[in-house]
Amino acid sequence: MRLNRNFILTGIIFSFLFVSCCSTKKNSRFLPSADLNLLLEAPLKNWDEALPLGNGILGGLLWGEQDTIRISLDRGDLWDLRVPSRFSEPDFNWMELKKAVDARDMKRVTRDFDSFYNHLKYPTKLPGGRLEIKLGPDRKVEKFELALASATGKVYLNDGTRIDGFFSAVHPVAIFRIPGPEPESIKLIAPGAVNQLGYPEAETGGKKGEYWYLQKGVEKIEYGAFVSTRRIGDETIIALTICSSHDELDLLSEARRIVNDALDKKWENSFKVHREYWRDFWSKSRILIPDLNHLKHYYLVQYFYGAASRKGAPSIPLQGVWTADNGNLPPWHGDYHHDLNTQMTYEAYQTAGRFEAGECFLDHMYRLLPQFQKFAKNFYKTPGAAIPTVMTQEGEPMTGWVMYSLSPTNGAWVGWYFYKHWLYTRQAKDLERGYKFCSELGKCLTRLLEEDENGLLKLPLSSSPEIFDNSHRAFLKPNSNYDRDCMEALFRGLEHMAQEKGESAQSEKWRSVYQKFGPRSVDENNVLMYSSNEKMNYSHRHLSHSMAIHPFDMMTIDGTENEKKIIQSTVQQYDTLGTKAWVGYSFSWMSCLCARIGDSETAINNLDIYEKAFISKNGFHVNGDQLKAGYSKFQYRPFTLEGNFLASQAVHEMLLQSWHGIIRIFPATPERWQDAEFEKLRAEGGFKVSAKRKANTAVWIKIEATVDNKLRLLDNFGTDNIKWSMKGVVKEGNNFVFNMKKGDVLKAELSD
Repeated sequence: MRLNRNFILTGIIFSFLFVSCCSTKKNSRFLPSADLNLLLEAPLKNWDEALPLGNGILGGLLWGEQDTIRISLDRGDLWDLRVPSRFSEPDFNWMELKKAVDARDMKRVTRDFDSFYNHLKYPTKLPGGRLEIKLGPDRKVEKFELALASATGKVYLNDGTRIDGFFSAVHPVAIFRIPGPEPESIKLIAPGAVNQLGYPEAETGGKKGEYWYLQKGVEKIEYGAFVSTRRIGDETIIALTICSSHDELDLLSEARRIVNDALDKKWENSFKVHREYWRDFWSKSRILIPDLNHLKHYYLVQYFYGAASRKGAPSIPLQGVWTADNGNLPPWHGDYHHDLNTQMTYEAYQTAGRFEAGECFLDHMYRLLPQFQKFAKNFYKTPGAAIPTVMTQEGEPMTGWVMYSLSPTNGAWVGWYFYKHWLYTRQAKDLERGYKFCSELGKCLTRLLEEDENGLLKLPLSSSPEIFDNSHRAFLKPNSNYDRDCMEALFRGLEHMAQEKGESAQSEKWRSVYQKFGPRSVDENNVLMYSSNEKMNYSHRHLSHSMAIHPFDMMTIDGTENEKKIIQSTVQQYDTLGTKAWVGYSFSWMSCLCARIGDSETAINNLDIYEKAFISKNGFHVNGDQLKAGYSKFQYRPFTLEGNFLASQAVHEMLLQSWHGIIRIFPATPERWQDAEFEKLRAEGGFKVSAKRKANTAVWIKIEATVDNKLRLLDNFGTDNIKWSMKGVVKEGNNFVFNMKKGDVLKAELSD
């Protein structure tokens, strides 16, 4: 079943989300304070500097100037899903691709396997149009504010009044309240960019107080927007929605019902349930650091999870629910990239405890498992499943540079997130689903691997994301470090999950695969290489060859002396080569990596650069160096979201880490964060962790167990004066160990 469906089902999905939202005062300390709000001075003349609003399925960008307010509209499942007929031809497969690569016939590679991505406008994410409200010549916009605590957009006017608006957290509708005189005009603008896809002009209509458009496409694509207004006292209330369907539902009738229901409920009632949802969202965890800029960006990005990733809605593609509103179709088709973008977008939810936001991605991938099995069978000629690296919302391949878009190992990285999710929740349902999904990926990869003359398993083709761009040189000597690390991470996860399930034979089977990958490629200076014949000797944006350090933790500062040398030498080489070929996400990723190895000052320096030079006014990661300060040769502007989420994860890495079964509190906290605290952050093993730090020293910790599990806590506190709230805590090596039962709360006070 496609994600595009009528709003009746969507309304059910969003209604059940509200069931758990019953807390009010007890969670107030978790709410972001007003000084963390996004505040922007008017005018806002560009859509990508607007206030981002959303509820997972609908998205909106609030901007404008003078007497005009603009709301750029989006819906997460608006897609033109047509794919080229070439993808179903019998010679569109990996074996034929390998033949062309072996013959060094890049013309054929381009013609037969990757030209469609740039030469065709479809498949693509579709824009949703725009609502323009003209207030009248005497009323001017002065500033915009995003109130994070309630996910509300505010527009301050020169007459002292304020426009408020929100995308309801529990219904598929957006509602705005405009005090004072009735707006001079309200205009609903259909998305003209779809004309590039051969769509006819949109039908438009309405009367005073009611406006709509209906856009028909091809292959039963149809969607539209509907706006209703009511004058209540001295206020104008506006409700809007976007509808989409592939069946016979009367879209406009359904959209009219949705907006009129919202208006009938009245502003106060709709806002109350919306606000309670967000109170519950924020109650999952909180942090406090003395660095206001980083704290504001952290909370903004956590807000993105609530606004753009919900159970029952599509997961976050390149631009989330904020598709470009500049008269064009979205950059990179607004698609799903699995060579970094989706994975790093969903890197930060685990520690924050926002599991529903993360499950949106996992649910989406799991739903597409039959499609991934079909792709493995048709393209790779194997059993199991494979994920196209560049894909539509329904999992169809979109191609592009084939060494990456058709690589089977990027899907292994996606699969690893199922394993990581289970490590944090330790729920049986997550174990079962994760093992099933990852097993299917493992079947495909196992069949593709070939044994060489030394008994090592190699892929027929290998690469490392975006290294050497779209050239023959990008096909690296198998196995690249990236490919081997993605596969090893998947197979190690399968080994662990099978062991947990009591399936020792399966566990041994998966172990026997990764044990035959051979060592990573390292040069004579102990620097990780791209592959055995390609050194890391120039600056590049993707840290793909060092995946073993972060995010996979297969080479750590707790490892052998040789591993420590390799980590140190590789990080030093990054520094030597410089950042001229980096983009924004490179800096936030490097911040995560440096925090993971305990280098707190380099971690915070990279995060400083990222937030200073690579985000727009509204916080979106815009890839290029916007200051033109020499941090990067790239100065382009299209925004994607993975850099934002990596920056959020970098803050987590400085405050709390958990890997190899050990929790580390304040493992890489920079000197300037002398006072810091966090509450209910999550660690592997099903633990909630809270801690406080003063004058660079941890003074208090609390650990709650959500399942029965053994706690292992690194003693990096620098004191023997620790008062535990429960008896039985023992020291084993460098770790405190304690057997916890579900519901146990272990506290400790630390002093010099």
